[in-house]
Amino acid sequence: MRMNEISYDNSAPVDGYGAGFFRIGGKRYDGAVVASASGVQAWGGYVDTETLTALADALDVLFVGTGAEIAHLPAEFRTLLEQAGIGVESMASPAACRTYNVLLSEGRRVAVALIPV
Repeated sequence: MRMNEISYDNSAPVDGYGAGFFRIGGKRYDGAVVASASGVQAWGGYVDTETLTALADALDVLFVGTGAEIAHLPAEFRTLLEQAGIGVESMASPAACRTYNVLLSEGRRVAVALIPV
């Protein structure tokens, strides 16, 4: 088996998560968060599109973690992000964390908005 070292450059991967929190880059964040190459910040959930659209020029795709289970995104939320030029993919938060980490390690322009499990 061949092992490859993963480099995240200056970005912080999601290290773990639990009931109501995420650990990103070794630091614990309670509640919903957004992580991208520009850092980690609190996120107000589906009503907080401004935090996400501010990242539009710095990313190609946004993964939205919908909590413990996959759920449909509110139509208005998705529409506002797509109008800002952001590709949006929804999945359960654990899957969103994993997918974000993989693409981040590839140097891709990604962000993740996460609702706690």
